Amino acid sequence: MSFTARVKDELSRIDGSCDECAYVELSAIMRICGTLSLQGDGTYFMRMSTERGAVARVMIKLIHGLFGLDTPMNMRRTNLQKTRNYLIDIPDQGRLEGVLSRLGIIVPGHGQQTGIPVQLMSRRCCRQAFVRGAFMAGGFIADPTRDFHLEIALTEEGLAQGIADLLVPFGIDARINHRRGSSVLYIKSFDEIVSLLRLMGAELSVRTVESARRMKSLKNEVNRRVNAELANQARSIGAAADQLRLIEDAERLVGFRNLPNALKEFCLTRRRNPTISLAQLGRLFDPPASKSAMYHRALRLERLVDEALDETHSQTRGDVRPGDLSRP
Repeated sequence: MSFTARVKDELSRIDGSCDECAYVELSAIMRICGTLSLQGDGTYFMRMSTERGAVARVMIKLIHGLFGLDTPMNMRRTNLQKTRNYLIDIPDQGRLEGVLSRLGIIVPGHGQQTGIPVQLMSRRCCRQAFVRGAFMAGGFIADPTRDFHLEIALTEEGLAQGIADLLVPFGIDARINHRRGSSVLYIKSFDEIVSLLRLMGAELSVRTVESARRMKSLKNEVNRRVNAELANQARSIGAAADQLRLIEDAERLVGFRNLPNALKEFCLTRRRNPTISLAQLGRLFDPPASKSAMYHRALRLERLVDEALDETHSQTRGDVRPGDLSRP
């Protein structure tokens, strides 16, 4: 089961806080899942479609419980995606127009409602119920172990903007994108996704998302530390290789017998341990030496080698002092 299906299944089991919440939730589901037709005799016909069994269950429960209407249902599988599609029909039955008016889907004498039915949402719990119904009808949420992304696909831009405005007082800044003739309300912020799930009452899903984020943070921290350790090892190996080359130059140009005891010990110990860091190298001495002491010994050795090189180059060029020149 996808994470979206799990969230919708959880939402389908939540009851509203007041009697009006059920009407508001059903209104949102029918607005998004339903197709309203005006028949030749002036009556209405509503067909609702969903791929989620949990959403179909909520539709039928609310329509029967609130209005006692018959709801013939068919299930079919799409040839392309091999997914189930639940089709729920609501014929007129002599009072469908009154039902649609009660749900804020149509405005008597003016046709279909645009935007959200604000007259139904005077209470906070009812606004929550409308968002819950909208997500059940057209929502998607990515698997939180991979990405943080939530969206609600809507056919009407006015409805999308109305829901976005509805979320602002709850601290949720939803954006609207246009995709293939529909308006998509989307959220990519982890904190706002959690706020929206909590607003809809999906506490189990909130815990799942928060757990996924903690696991991501832990993995990122482990990766950061591993990368830092690898970088440190690479630097240590590079520095050790430089020190080994320096020791070879010191042996060739100065000779170990001419080195101070501290530097001679440094050279011999480094040669026996060519890959460890300076800090680890210092712990092999008796008494142990600090990393700083090892670093300064390497610098002293480098200065001795540089002086020996300068002397060698001077002798090679045959440099003489001005006082040694023969005068005519």
